[in-house]
Amino acid sequence: MNRYPLWKYILIAVVIVVGAVYMTPNFYRQVPAVQVLPLNGRPNNSSLLASIKSILSAQHISPLRIDAGKHDVKIRLYNTQDQDKAKNALQKGLGQGYSVALNLLSSSPQWMESIHALPMYLGLDLRGGVHFLLQVDMQSALKKSIDGEANDLRSAFRRKDIRYSGVERNQDKVIFNFLTKEDASKASQLVQEKYPNLQATLSQDSSGFVMRIQLTHQAIQQFENYALQQNITTLRNRVNELGVAEPVIQQQGMDRIVVELPGIQDTAKAKNILGRTASLEVHMVDEEKMADPNAIQEALAGNVPFNDELEKTRAGEPYLLKKNIILTGDYITDASPGMDNRTGLPVVNVTLDSRGARIFKDVTRDNVGKRMAIVLVDKHESQIVTAPVIQEEIAGGRVEISGMRSVQEATDTALLLRAGALAAPMDIVQESTVGPSLGAANIKSGFDSTLFGFLAIVVFMMVYYRVFGVIASIALAVNLMLLVAVLSMLQATLSLPGIAGMALTVGMAIDANVLIFERIREELRNGATSHMAIHAGYNRAMATIIDSNITTLIAGIALFWLGSGPVRGFAVTLCIGILTSMFSGIMVSRAMVNLIYGRKRKLAHISI
Repeated sequence: MNRYPLWKYILIAVVIVVGAVYMTPNFYRQVPAVQVLPLNGRPNNSSLLASIKSILSAQHISPLRIDAGKHDVKIRLYNTQDQDKAKNALQKGLGQGYSVALNLLSSSPQWMESIHALPMYLGLDLRGGVHFLLQVDMQSALKKSIDGEANDLRSAFRRKDIRYSGVERNQDKVIFNFLTKEDASKASQLVQEKYPNLQATLSQDSSGFVMRIQLTHQAIQQFENYALQQNITTLRNRVNELGVAEPVIQQQGMDRIVVELPGIQDTAKAKNILGRTASLEVHMVDEEKMADPNAIQEALAGNVPFNDELEKTRAGEPYLLKKNIILTGDYITDASPGMDNRTGLPVVNVTLDSRGARIFKDVTRDNVGKRMAIVLVDKHESQIVTAPVIQEEIAGGRVEISGMRSVQEATDTALLLRAGALAAPMDIVQESTVGPSLGAANIKSGFDSTLFGFLAIVVFMMVYYRVFGVIASIALAVNLMLLVAVLSMLQATLSLPGIAGMALTVGMAIDANVLIFERIREELRNGATSHMAIHAGYNRAMATIIDSNITTLIAGIALFWLGSGPVRGFAVTLCIGILTSMFSGIMVSRAMVNLIYGRKRKLAHISI
């Protein structure tokens, strides 16, 4: 009656062994590490590993372990002094084709990593790190969008032979002036037919006919959603190249993005990389206006010629550039730092996609002998990085950007261009740093609360239910082990709310055994034999246990569905804890009871 078939014992044993293996990596300490990430494609591991070992050996650095992954190489070290020394040596020795980042990694054995037995990621409140709240400047993005539409309109008007006497910008509108009603009507009709994102309004004043165009409300909403999602994607690409494990990048409201980087050590670099816009624009220099010193002086005084814009080089030299943007960073597929073979100065090598390569080829072919300005737009500022004279047609889609002031600037600029351009500028409006010591204190307090709760329950169960209390305590330990193992398998991020979920699960998990044991006591009081009481206790309490756990599971799913951030972390821990507690509280405890009492045909007494 109270016996399990062999396959159930084997199943429980396998689950416990697997759970123990996948739980164990969480108890290994984290060690300082250096992560090497190739900037172009997958690394040649054999040659890269040999180079890394040679560089470390030359600096008399003995690493704890070197692991070569599919996309990077991780070097674990014994202390932070070796970590800083190794980072500087590798940056210098490997050259500009690699990104070298600081990190913290588990010291668990390599065989565990080979079966993907990895520790849980720790959240910002446990591991320490940096928290950013970024505000997206939607107005600047919308202004850029309407300017682009206006440029397209001007080209369309020329193709259709629609004459306009002037164009100006007024906040979120672009105003075209026409001398005749016929041209104004043609322009309005063209906007209605070919530009569904634009709304045109015609009016007449003393100077002629005026057409005001602006983005429709629907187009504005679509663009804002696109800009926010594009910025999140770009930030995620940048963070990946910083070598941060399990970053949190999520939308907050309609125009804000939260970025949490747990465990990051180089916070200054992270802030610089995340906050920069770094989009690329290519313009032709207005050679005719540049030849007129008066035009430059008037532009510096605020009277910029029509269809031109005033930009300055880093040395402060003014240039008049044609407003028409030839290329933007959207056409870039790859960017890497390098050195100019002729001058030995740092450069950024850019690869364009097929469309960008075709545009660049056509422009350079048609403008040989003229200057082309490459402008780096960073936040609300823009600077001319270089303005070389086009010597010949440039085909193939490979462009070299000179004018970098340092190797580090070339590396950072390449990272930003490679990760993608931000659709809208962003500003860091809130920044907070959680130190590793505070994270360690949080881990200790969370661990202590779970441990003390567990011990208090064990003492109570052993006193109140005796041998069955010992069985329930062992099942509770198995439940906690399986909970940690499943979270590790899922590579979940553990935070303080997650630890609270664990502590709550410990308290809730014992409920199943309490219901079963009280049912057994009731059956014994009613005169049932010990075997009958055990059998009835487990079978008849099952419906109540399932009902109570399902209601809690529904609440946990609702928290996960409607919540965000720490609330979802709590919900995940709670839901997994419910499932593991049902397995341990019913199957594991029943297996132990069957092993102790099931072999005896007659039981005069059970310790409950």
